[in-house]
Amino acid sequence: MKKRRIGFISFRISGTDGVSLETKKWASVFEEMGHESFFMAGQLDTDPERSFLVEEAHFHHPEIIKLYEQCFSNRKRPQELSTGLHHYREILKTKLRQFIDRFDLDLIIPQNTLTIPLNISLGMAITEVIAETGIPTIAHHHDFFWERKRFLTNCVWDYLNSCYPPHLPMIQHVVINSSGQNQLALRTGISSHLIPNVMDFEHPPTEPLDDFNKDVRKIFGIDDDELFVLQPTRVVQRKGIEHAIELVARMHRKAVLVISHASGDEGYEYQNRVHKYAELLGIRAIFVDHQIGDKREISPSGEKTYTLQDVYPHADLVTYPSLQEGFGNAFLETIYFRKPILVNNYSIYRHDIKPKGFDVIEMDDFITDKTVDYTERILSDPERLHKMVETNYALGLKYYSYAILRTTFRNLLSGFFGEEEAREHTGTNGCT
Repeated sequence: MKKRRIGFISFRISGTDGVSLETKKWASVFEEMGHESFFMAGQLDTDPERSFLVEEAHFHHPEIIKLYEQCFSNRKRPQELSTGLHHYREILKTKLRQFIDRFDLDLIIPQNTLTIPLNISLGMAITEVIAETGIPTIAHHHDFFWERKRFLTNCVWDYLNSCYPPHLPMIQHVVINSSGQNQLALRTGISSHLIPNVMDFEHPPTEPLDDFNKDVRKIFGIDDDELFVLQPTRVVQRKGIEHAIELVARMHRKAVLVISHASGDEGYEYQNRVHKYAELLGIRAIFVDHQIGDKREISPSGEKTYTLQDVYPHADLVTYPSLQEGFGNAFLETIYFRKPILVNNYSIYRHDIKPKGFDVIEMDDFITDKTVDYTERILSDPERLHKMVETNYALGLKYYSYAILRTTFRNLLSGFFGEEEAREHTGTNGCT
């Protein structure tokens, strides 16, 4: 089997954002298949021996932020903006070539960097390096710029049209939902492979409670007789957290809503609104972002930092009332930990996930009496609840396991390196 050296490129590969999580899953599966993974980004928590830190790649770099703000606040481009974009394009092109050369890469995988224009200089640099070197490329697209209103007023349409994404023969494009696949083809004429987000359903969580995380309810201040409702997302408007608050307020039982992450880089106006709305409806909402991190830690004073995976096993119900999602990592995580979930009928769920037959508590953009009553019935019937979560886990294993990645990766690699590549990874006759 020919071992391939694969380089992942992103703004950041660190933490629990969706792009970082999927990048690490892809890298893990490629390595299981016998390949080697390497990483370039402006922020990294990957193996230092396989990492290439480039601060200018991050959208939080001070100069990149200045360029971004000019790009999406003007309709006419100042000359100094063009000069600045090309200045950092050249810097990043040099870094990209160093990354490729240092690790002798056979293939690169830009992760959302040719999809959403948070760092246009990086998108330009990647596009030109691909065009100049002909290096095989898998462009993994999570959310396109045309899906976000904030990018529609700009003075960089020429760069958006040429780099987001680029139409080059050595690139195979991958999207995470059917809407993205359709829009990409309609807008650009580019065909793509559909690979949804995945979880390692082939290996269910073992011993979800241990000496470290068994005290989560106690540390969060949740009583034993209190319903633990988990909202496992950041506090941003498109997550629709008001609906989770309303559901808890209308349930006829003692309950608390636990919100796992802060607003991040999207400001605090909506987070303040969530605080006030919870107070208005008279429910207890706990914000635990300061107690949840990327890894388990204990401070010198003895305070614990849990991972989100430490928290899921304690939840009685998970709420996911999002108005818009590229796919839905929290949905898969909930299914993986065998928990009941309230899901809003957001478009990607309705078109790509719901038809698979998942058994969930649904809402259509607002909470109804029917939603509340059904939630109460599910939580009061252990046998029905068990059937629900087991059905969902089986469907997750069927449609969203790592097997999906292995199969598609073989096809992608064979597209670059020939049919022999596929046979080497599947057996002498090419059968999976």
